[in-house]
Amino acid sequence: MRILVFQHVAVEHPGIFQELWSESGHSLEQVELDEGDQIPDMSSYELLVVMGGPMDVWQEDIHPWLVPEKAAIRRWVTELKRPYLGICLGHQLLAEVLGGKVAMMSRPEVGIAEIELTEVGQCDALLAGFSRRVETFQWHGAEVSVLPQGAEILASNEACAVQAMRWGSYAYGFQYHCEILSTTVEDWECIPVYKASLIEALGQAKADMLKETVAERLPKFRRSAELLNRNLLTVIEAAFEPAHK
Repeated sequence: MRILVFQHVAVEHPGIFQELWSESGHSLEQVELDEGDQIPDMSSYELLVVMGGPMDVWQEDIHPWLVPEKAAIRRWVTELKRPYLGICLGHQLLAEVLGGKVAMMSRPEVGIAEIELTEVGQCDALLAGFSRRVETFQWHGAEVSVLPQGAEILASNEACAVQAMRWGSYAYGFQYHCEILSTTVEDWECIPVYKASLIEALGQAKADMLKETVAERLPKFRRSAELLNRNLLTVIEAAFEPAHK
């Protein structure tokens, strides 16, 4: 399988999924949009993955590459109709290009948080095998405030109503981070806007402990990523069955 990855800052990459995909023999092409990489012809890829970043979906004046990125995402899901996985900013971009809205939260959600699968989420192929309540890792200050027409909420919590969503059969967005590694907290703390939201959300004392808090949960997070990856491969296989071509 050929996987195309849009990145918006070098430290927000596919993380554990990059390891899992490489072990399975899949090929990745990572496009670092913030560094001027151009979007390739997408017709030869089976999966588009769009990662997070410190920018917001509406900052096209500051980050003009958001314009072609949005067009590419829209074409991928509405014309090519192939599997899409958006994480954090990638989740928000999916919602916006399909007619939804993204807005700032009253308070950022950073750190460990529990989400709950909706009835739709509990029946969804990508979340098969997950418990109704799932412990997750969060780091965001914006959220999907209005769903695109035709989208369904798969997971939610009190802080953020749209923690996961699906549009159509194969386009998924996750507000939470399922890709994290042992280096994630340390890497992301180096981004000033991330550091500021971390302290705002947790306070200095808990912020200082986040790396250790996450380290305790890494084995559980890895198991969740492995399950999600197995489910994702099943979804991709279904998307490319002859009946769906």
